Amino acid sequence: MNAQPILDNAAQFAQGTLVTLGLLSCALLAGGAMALPLAIVRSMPWPFASRSVRLFTYVVRGTPLLVQLFLLYYGLAQFDAVRASVAWPLLRSASFCAVLAMAINTCAYTTEMLHGAIRALPHGEIEAGLAVGMSRAQLLRRVVLPLAVRRSLPAYSNEAVMMLHGTSLASIVTLMDLTGVARDLNARFYLPFESFIAAASIYLLLTFALIAAFRQAERRWLAPLRARS
Repeated sequence: MNAQPILDNAAQFAQGTLVTLGLLSCALLAGGAMALPLAIVRSMPWPFASRSVRLFTYVVRGTPLLVQLFLLYYGLAQFDAVRASVAWPLLRSASFCAVLAMAINTCAYTTEMLHGAIRALPHGEIEAGLAVGMSRAQLLRRVVLPLAVRRSLPAYSNEAVMMLHGTSLASIVTLMDLTGVARDLNARFYLPFESFIAAASIYLLLTFALIAAFRQAERRWLAPLRARS
């Protein structure tokens, strides 16, 4: 086992780690921002809107992230209207397409998580809010969404970890994330074991850190709910 080329290129792995964390952060933030209103619509008694959101989540969750990334980065480029549009400078960017594909993917899963948490809320808490004179909007903002987000934390932590691992697909569209750096070193030095073990070790450390952060959030934000139950 020859670890010297890995040590000599430690700076590249550090840069790849930053790219991976940037992709993950942008995807989770954008996906979460889109999922919150979609989960509300999904939970409302509006048949057309609710079924439209359900169809969106069904299609996205039913297709691989890699296929979605290929459709955005390679597929849209074949249309003249897309290349002539004002969105083309963004859509021809590998970074933008990677973040967009990951954000859409995590949005679909997060929407269903939040929808399930909203549907599982005890009716007593909702009735208590109505009893003290809250409007529907106030009830949604002060009771329903805070409780649903808190109850979704354990499931969402798994989604965040899966999205961290999903960022490895960004190397397919030429981005030099952790996996991209490992592939580059393997191509230059033909050290597949050393290159990918190094990348896997960093992914493992990032996963542990992510899980620890979510466990801390769960201890802080779910403790009052456990105390009441």
